[in-house]
Amino acid sequence: MQRQNEPFNRGPGGIGGPGGRAFGGPRSVMPVVKAKDFRGTLRKLWLHFGSERKSLGIVLLLVLGSSALALIAPYLIGRTIDVISEKSGFKSANLLGIMAAALSASYLLEAVLALLQGWTMAGVSNRIVQNLRRTLFDKLQRLPVSFFDLHTHGELMSRLSNDIENISGTISQATTQLLVSVIMVSGSLVMMLILSPLLTLASVITIPLVFLVTKSVAKRTRVLFKEQQVLLGKLNGHIEETISGIQVIKAFNHEDKVIEDFQEINSSLNKVGIKAQIWSGFIMPLMNVINNIGFAVVAGAGGALAVKGIISVGIIASFLSYSRQFARPLNEIANIFNILQSAVAGAERVFEILEVPEEKKDAEDSYILKEPKGHVIFDDVSFGYRPDVPVLEHVSFEAKAGSTIALVGPTGAGKTTIVNLLARFYEVTSGRILIDDIDIREYTRDSLRRCFGIVLQDTYLFSGTIKDNIRYGKLGAADEEIEKAAIMANADVFIRRLPQGYDTMLAENGSNLSQGQRQLLAIARAILANPSILILDEATSSVDTRTELHIQEAMLKLMEHRTSFIIAHRLSTVRDADIIMVIDKGRIVEQGSHDELVKNRGVYAQMYFSQLRRTEVV
Repeated sequence: MQRQNEPFNRGPGGIGGPGGRAFGGPRSVMPVVKAKDFRGTLRKLWLHFGSERKSLGIVLLLVLGSSALALIAPYLIGRTIDVISEKSGFKSANLLGIMAAALSASYLLEAVLALLQGWTMAGVSNRIVQNLRRTLFDKLQRLPVSFFDLHTHGELMSRLSNDIENISGTISQATTQLLVSVIMVSGSLVMMLILSPLLTLASVITIPLVFLVTKSVAKRTRVLFKEQQVLLGKLNGHIEETISGIQVIKAFNHEDKVIEDFQEINSSLNKVGIKAQIWSGFIMPLMNVINNIGFAVVAGAGGALAVKGIISVGIIASFLSYSRQFARPLNEIANIFNILQSAVAGAERVFEILEVPEEKKDAEDSYILKEPKGHVIFDDVSFGYRPDVPVLEHVSFEAKAGSTIALVGPTGAGKTTIVNLLARFYEVTSGRILIDDIDIREYTRDSLRRCFGIVLQDTYLFSGTIKDNIRYGKLGAADEEIEKAAIMANADVFIRRLPQGYDTMLAENGSNLSQGQRQLLAIARAILANPSILILDEATSSVDTRTELHIQEAMLKLMEHRTSFIIAHRLSTVRDADIIMVIDKGRIVEQGSHDELVKNRGVYAQMYFSQLRRTEVV
């Protein structure tokens, strides 16, 4: 054995079976989680800006530059008006020309800086979202199998696509708008105070109305946008399940029921979406009304001060521009805050996954399982998917290296759970499992799972060529190795009959092949993996009798000198197993060879003769 920090020679072996969930386990829809705090989620988003903070600094400088130029323009306009009103001849004409040129230059330079700002921010936002999407996808690979038992695939896909796209749009649009708005509000207020404190006091009268409206509307939109994202994930899950199970739906004539369920979810999403958009749509009209009121107040107060000679007409013109620049960013900030509700709702759902505890990391002194012999011991193992519902209770047995162990019993007895625990997809509640006399929790997961080859009843094939799907068992395998594995699995004959042979492209999950053909490819994949421990979970149940015979021949060759665990309901397929264990209600009720168990006239004998009589009747 090697410790984790020692050199590791990978050698043969690996998970050769299909991907997806483990070999069973409970499955339910995740309960709806209430919205978390707004500030906390924004803080987590900021942490993901990480390496882009330098680029964000550049964006900030560009924003400062363009905002400064935007703040200078109203002042120049006021000075120009004052120059015109002074009527001082040649000197005023020259000054007017200078003012006009400065004003034109400020507008032109502001446009250039805004263009650079948008270009830079587009790259920043896309890189941030790319990193967030990669982080989420990487996180999904490190989560325990139990997590996927409790979440629908469509709901997870919604978080990885819709929610992150929602965040992307907000980062690219709202971030720069928020920076510009904050700077413009601050700068305009300073300039207004410089020009006329009295007019400034008149212009800020409407600010409390702005915050009151924003708070009132945002309170409702936050809840609605959160509910909208949850319903969207539920709708995606329904669509994904419907498309995946379309043949079952048609076979049972459930099209109308599926449409009805879809309409129900879609209708709920529509109602929530309308409410969210209506409430978010209130922001701008209300802000415009408030701004117009403020504009009228400033104009009236400014006119009164000008009549008394306290301020000039140019100052009034500048002040009106500044008051507009002061009010408009307040509108934008209110609108951005409203947009953020939708993004935060999506971000919350993303961070809910990122905060899920991962599989426990391997200890620093973990062993690397190198060249395993396949000696397996279950020592008083108990387990439950839920603490209050035991699935296995005090299971103990020994599988010597190279032996074949058959697990039989009724559905739900715990057969699949045994191999789930063996591959460490779940952790035992009590007891221990040993491979080559060492607790499997002391091995690194990578080296432990590399020693297994797995073939499931519900095989899974990936989009790609037949060759690529077989190579999944050993990524570096040469074409000759792939063909050899296919020949051993008796898959080579039907593969060569296909138009492109091994280069034939498969549809999603190999739907353009028969169930038996898909199973043969999964078996070829396991053969290519060359595992030390083989797990066959009803591996031949989906093929015809003739194909089963060919597979059995291949399996006998594959199982030579390997520890094999076979889960089967057809007892005729496990007669030659070294040990047959009858599992019922999470316990081993009988174990022994076929002849011993038949002779004992116990549960196994009853099952065997019952199947035998049914076969004779047929």
